[in-house]
Amino acid sequence: MRKLTTIPKLLLLLTFPVLTFAQNGPVRGTGNITSVSITGQKIEFTTENAHGELTVYSPNVISVRLDQKKLGKDFSYAVISSPVKTPVAISQNEQEIMVTTDSLKARITKKPYSIAFYTLDGQVISQDEKGLTTSWVESEVTTYKKMQEGERFVGLGEKTGNLDRKGSGYTNWNFDAYGYSTGQDPIYSTIPFYMGIHHGLNYGIFLDNTYQSDFNFGASNNRFSSFGAQGGEMNYYFIYHKRLADIITSYTALTGRMNLPPLWSLGYQQNRYTYYPETEVLRIAQTLREKKIPADGITLDIHYMDQYKLFTWDKSRFPNPLAMNKKLADMGFTTTVIVDPGIKVEKGYQAYESGLKENIFIKYPDSTNYSGQVWPGWCNFPDFTSEKGRSWWRNEVKFFASTGVSGIWNDMNEIATWGNKMPNNVLFNYDGAMASHKQAHNVYGLQMARSSYEGAKASMDNKRPFILTRAGYAGLQRYTAIWTGDNRPEEDHMLLGVRLINSLGLSGVPFAGMDIGGFIGTPSNSLFARWVQIGAFNPYFRNHAAVNTQSSEPWTHGEEVLEISRNYINLRYKLMPYLYAAFFEATQNGLPVMRTLAIDYTFDAKIFDTAFQNQYLFGKAFMVLPFESTKEFGNAYFPKGLWYDLYTDETQTGGTEKILRLSKNKLPVYVKESSIVPMQSLVQSTQEKPTDTLTVHVYKGALNNSFVYYEDDGQTFNYQKGDFYKRTITYDPAGRNIIFEQAEGSRKSKFGQLQLVFHGFSDADKITGTTAQLNNGQKVKESLNSFLTPISHFDPQGTANPVEGAKVKNLTLTHTAARFVIAY
Repeated sequence: MRKLTTIPKLLLLLTFPVLTFAQNGPVRGTGNITSVSITGQKIEFTTENAHGELTVYSPNVISVRLDQKKLGKDFSYAVISSPVKTPVAISQNEQEIMVTTDSLKARITKKPYSIAFYTLDGQVISQDEKGLTTSWVESEVTTYKKMQEGERFVGLGEKTGNLDRKGSGYTNWNFDAYGYSTGQDPIYSTIPFYMGIHHGLNYGIFLDNTYQSDFNFGASNNRFSSFGAQGGEMNYYFIYHKRLADIITSYTALTGRMNLPPLWSLGYQQNRYTYYPETEVLRIAQTLREKKIPADGITLDIHYMDQYKLFTWDKSRFPNPLAMNKKLADMGFTTTVIVDPGIKVEKGYQAYESGLKENIFIKYPDSTNYSGQVWPGWCNFPDFTSEKGRSWWRNEVKFFASTGVSGIWNDMNEIATWGNKMPNNVLFNYDGAMASHKQAHNVYGLQMARSSYEGAKASMDNKRPFILTRAGYAGLQRYTAIWTGDNRPEEDHMLLGVRLINSLGLSGVPFAGMDIGGFIGTPSNSLFARWVQIGAFNPYFRNHAAVNTQSSEPWTHGEEVLEISRNYINLRYKLMPYLYAAFFEATQNGLPVMRTLAIDYTFDAKIFDTAFQNQYLFGKAFMVLPFESTKEFGNAYFPKGLWYDLYTDETQTGGTEKILRLSKNKLPVYVKESSIVPMQSLVQSTQEKPTDTLTVHVYKGALNNSFVYYEDDGQTFNYQKGDFYKRTITYDPAGRNIIFEQAEGSRKSKFGQLQLVFHGFSDADKITGTTAQLNNGQKVKESLNSFLTPISHFDPQGTANPVEGAKVKNLTLTHTAARFVIAY
């Protein structure tokens, strides 16, 4: 019987051979490597089913490309850098190809193809999942990575969910997510870059593919993490550094870093959907000034336009926009207006007729212009993936500068249309490559923001424009700030906004914010107060509310909330020198202004706990602890080190949890030991000059710390020609010194005097004078007599009473000294 049953099984095997993963079938694997060519830092290879390429971009960055057809030019809207000449050793044998730089190793297995990355001492950083590696399902391509024990995942840009994305899956397809839920995915923008963390190691992977992409971090499986796209090639960059912060720096070296924004854009922005007519706009501005609420911006939503048509003003509501914007400017306000991409199909309408003449609209395959319905009605849409389309837009954008507008807010650029279902057969130029909507959709918002930035810059006479966007793709930080769209006035939405901004920061976007108070609906008074407190510690600080909701300016929530709001907005303006320096740092290394604790405390498991995941650093000094406004107590976690209560100077040892008593008038904020925090006097807008004294707060600690203080005119690009003032301040606890290095740049500081305020120092710390070198070369002995004096810490209730028992040392010296040392 055994022989009889065996024969049919054998016949079946002979009749229906088992398909290997590399052969043709529903899923097509990469297969074995069949040929290899090595040229300098590049390895080109073919496999049974694919063509591949590995390029060493730098000692820490390696790019990997795979496609079923022969690889062409590596065109990218995100990556702007080229490979750096790098010492690299490449060798191969029958089984594998080895690539070694001074920072990592890559090993490509030949039979079948797979790739793994190692530290120089042989630890696995990341490796393909054996048996799966990279494969195709028709045109969809996916790479599968072995999920390491205990691995965490962070980043991926504007994504809802937890800080640690383990166990979740995400889709990148820019979407008009009006009133999105706290777990909805996708929403507005696409940044396919994440970082993996395990066993004291961390790495980054950037998938540069503009089709719909999908990421799986152990969702519905316990075997792998994966990333893939619905079309195009597998094209990803692997980045390894010992520090998470350095991975962000390398990623932004690839995709670019932000330019310095205009100083006014860091101030408080007042918005509503919608302020009109002109008298209402001026009333809002005047009320802000009368109530002593510092502010720099007024933002106008769609009702400033004539029947929502782009590049127009409603003449009945705004008879003279240039004169109105001049009045606002005289009051210290800068105007930002909303801009949607849809150009109304209307004979005689200038923008439409011009667009038709220049032939710049996206089209169907039969060469007719695609039409979609938005606010003005049926619209055509400029092709921002075409240089001709971008050039047309740059020329049209001059309209705004001519009417006194300095900020352009790009909205509805996912592309959003009524129905949110643009046909996939719509064609885009894609800079000469021609692409369907499926490939161009996710970069449309990026290219619109780019065109707006370039057009505004060209028309503003050396002034820095401010650009805001709702949608974008990796690299958006080169042109624009971003906000998190149409949120809701709910406690969990406020905290989600914190995580969204932190995740954008992890993904190379330092300038981000959310609508303070929630856009859709009316927040409670306590929620609004808490949201303003948190907003004061956001990079972009905008109050915004929808039409058909209660007005949400600070004074609309009662006197107590007005006072709380004013106090925290005041604090932000006093911190402007600190904040501007943080933005300068972002332009240099890509690190965010608002940073999740995962950047500095990557391997501390506590910071990923959902109870503590919303805590973040604002710059390097402040740790902000956001809690719901309804809570009376909050559980806080203090990472390693010593932490000072911002309001009392009481210290908290790190590595501990603490239950905090909460109050609606005070947001818990702590200052990290050894921090250096420059502050100025209170002003009502950044156009107002502060007093002559810059106050530098120094917090005693055991950590060596440096702070790069930076100034320029805050308006122009003259800093690129050396017109700036920059000085490195170092706290050296081992040498018991605070060192002010020689200033750099040709600009003179706007502050003539420095006041040093020392926190945590005792009578035993003898603050002594120093010999300073003046700019003219004359040596003088500064008079720095040490004394103890009570200080009024920041008081959220707005009182001027010193905190009992809080004492610090004060020293005053000239800001013009070239280099000086304060000893203690």
